[in-house]
Amino acid sequence: MQAVGYNGTEFVNFEKPVTDPLGFDLLVEVRAISINPIDAKIKQTITTKPKTPVILGFDACGVVLAVGDKTTLFKVGDEVFYAGDMTRDGSNAEQQLVDERIVGRKPTSLDYDQAAALPLTSITAWESLFDRLKITPADKDKTLLLIGAAGGVGSMAIQFAKQVIGINVIATASRAESKDWCKQMGADIVLD
Repeated sequence: MQAVGYNGTEFVNFEKPVTDPLGFDLLVEVRAISINPIDAKIKQTITTKPKTPVILGFDACGVVLAVGDKTTLFKVGDEVFYAGDMTRDGSNAEQQLVDERIVGRKPTSLDYDQAAALPLTSITAWESLFDRLKITPADKDKTLLLIGAAGGVGSMAIQFAKQVIGINVIATASRAESKDWCKQMGADIVLD
């Protein structure tokens, strides 16, 4: 398969053999990816020339080509999306092995490009609101302030806060189009 990897000094196209999925792994034909700040952070950790280029890429969307012997959640042909695993090859390749336990079904209302943009931003927003801040339906009458809410995580946080809890959301954004975006996402008030 074709892949794009980082060799310690530059990005290179290279050929990598396809590995059959084992255990809980799915072999996914990557149809779309998104680029996240974590990709740049992982690249910065590569300080020596690796034996083979490191395939970066975290968020992806695609179609299941093959399944491991312990998989129960997905079958060949399923459309999926996911945030990958930093300990494995990334999504900047034609195919990727990914553990089915960190995979979700691609929403049918989204195309591949749209779905690939969701995983890490959505997970981060969800965990921030519901795991860290412990926001629950009992907080519906409170107000949530989201700083810099026009980015990926902020956009998802606005939507989760409004759709899941119905809490009042005040968002901050600095540009006119960013303010408009926050309003479109559901913010009640947008401040500069």
